Amino acid sequence: MTVQEVLLHLETLGDQQTKRTWLKHGAQEPFFGVKVGDLKPIQKRLKKNYNLAKELYATGNSDAMYLAGLIADEKAMTKEDLQDWAEQANWYMLSEYTVAWVASESNYGLELAKEWIQSDDERIATTGWATLSSLASIKGDSELDLEYLTSQLDHVAQAIHSSPNRVRYTMNGFVIAMGCFIPTLTAKAKEVAKTIGKVQVDMGGTACKTPEAYTYIEKVEQMGRTGKKKKTARC
Repeated sequence: MTVQEVLLHLETLGDQQTKRTWLKHGAQEPFFGVKVGDLKPIQKRLKKNYNLAKELYATGNSDAMYLAGLIADEKAMTKEDLQDWAEQANWYMLSEYTVAWVASESNYGLELAKEWIQSDDERIATTGWATLSSLASIKGDSELDLEYLTSQLDHVAQAIHSSPNRVRYTMNGFVIAMGCFIPTLTAKAKEVAKTIGKVQVDMGGTACKTPEAYTYIEKVEQMGRTGKKKKTARC
């Protein structure tokens, strides 16, 4: 399928209720309002396609950009590609999910995450924290820089409540990821979760809530799922 063929198909799948929901969550025009579940059959049909993914992302259409992340060939993505995607992401579904997922599966995940979390741009910083969380979810502990991740837990304990809105959300998610996916950091993450307590995030008038990190980690522990990795960050 060409880019135009994909866009025409996405338009037929657009749903006004879904579009209204995404708008409440901060989605930016243009987009059709396609449910994520309706993108999965297209993903299966297109498979991984580096060039088509880049072309879809470049359209600026949010539905196409999300689909681009699903079909991106993570091993073909360059550092420049990922930086460009991070800069073009204009709301959290793209910055904290699409870009972070692909970055974490690429050859540059940790390198870029370290750069991105230092950014003064809220969206870029959230992409960095989300990338660190995704890395923990898919990489074996021996592949992770545990010393660095421990230092970032200490940083979050000190900085989370004075950080920008969505950065607070993704920092909180980082604490949860460290506690749930890396058994050697579970106790440390719970300690930090106790320190930060409930994290206040403006969710834009939606019904979404910020999970309490300590409670979340404990539930995963009780289910015996601590350290259980995912096959892929993308969903």
